[in-house]
Amino acid sequence: MSFLNRKIFNKNWDVFGLDLSDLSVKAVMLESNGTCEYVASYGSVAFPGGCVNEGEILQKEQVVAAIKKVIALAGPEKIKTKKVICSLPETKAFLRIVSIPMMDDSELNEAVKWEMEANIPLPLEQVYYDWQIIPETLLLEKNKINLIVVAIAKSVVDQTLEVLALAGLDPVSLEIESIAQARSLLLEKDEKATVLVVDIGDRRTSLSITKGGVPCFTSSIPLCGQSLTDVISKGMNISFDQAEKVKISYGIGDAFKNDALFKAVTPILENLAQEIERSIDFYVTGLKYSESVDKIIICGGGANTKGLVPYLSKKIGREIVLGNPWVNMKLGKTLPIIEKTQSLQYSTAIGLALKGLYYEDIS
Repeated sequence: MSFLNRKIFNKNWDVFGLDLSDLSVKAVMLESNGTCEYVASYGSVAFPGGCVNEGEILQKEQVVAAIKKVIALAGPEKIKTKKVICSLPETKAFLRIVSIPMMDDSELNEAVKWEMEANIPLPLEQVYYDWQIIPETLLLEKNKINLIVVAIAKSVVDQTLEVLALAGLDPVSLEIESIAQARSLLLEKDEKATVLVVDIGDRRTSLSITKGGVPCFTSSIPLCGQSLTDVISKGMNISFDQAEKVKISYGIGDAFKNDALFKAVTPILENLAQEIERSIDFYVTGLKYSESVDKIIICGGGANTKGLVPYLSKKIGREIVLGNPWVNMKLGKTLPIIEKTQSLQYSTAIGLALKGLYYEDIS
């Protein structure tokens, strides 16, 4: 695993990021000219309905076809490399922070194995797992070794590797979404900040709390962009497609006037606010890794919904900002070719591509 530990740029690495979600596949390739970094290539292709569900690939041939298509269509430069860093679904991963007694490096692997057996709901033989020592500046328990451990079902990893191989790609690394997003959205200089990232997707909303760039807590809820569209459709008695157009044009409606649109989406908005508050409370009072959450960042396609950020900020009583997945890139005076409203949907793919560009632990 690799979080925010930078290395010297190595031009021999030619690798791109590939984000596989339930509804689409996104590709991003970053390059450096020695002075500035830029988006060399990007693209997105939607999956036919039912190809991927909750991170499980159900229609391999169609997923492979979509991967090949996004590579072929990506631009402005062609993606010629076969080396790829691909995302793994957050909903299928188990992330834990564990503290173990001080011991020699030779004993760590066995100690982690015992901790995994005690902390994940699947038999150890059914998962792949990886771990990394948390930097001393973020020590959670003194006089102990603190580790972040990630486990994911072998079936999920194996099917991902299979579709990548069928697409003719050479995966050099796999990474869960929250770690990739932390790399693209969180400023490297905020070494001790505790940040909640709320990724509002089409099928689910993922919540990830990081301390100093290290994910310490993740969860996922079914409230999402489609939830808003669905209640607009039912509340205003219009088709789903019409409701989607209304959402794009008018967002959550007018809270001050309490119009029909706002009335329709209010239950979803209130539930989302409650889930955010619940996650913060559990992290601060339950896990006690930090005394507070310093910042809330929203990303994903749903983050662009008009009126959503100010509503949540007022409801929760905290400042909430839209994510900027370019904060750790040396862009110079050139703006990214991915439009601002689209860039939030590419946060994971950008984070994966950043790992290929100048981060350690490509393995």
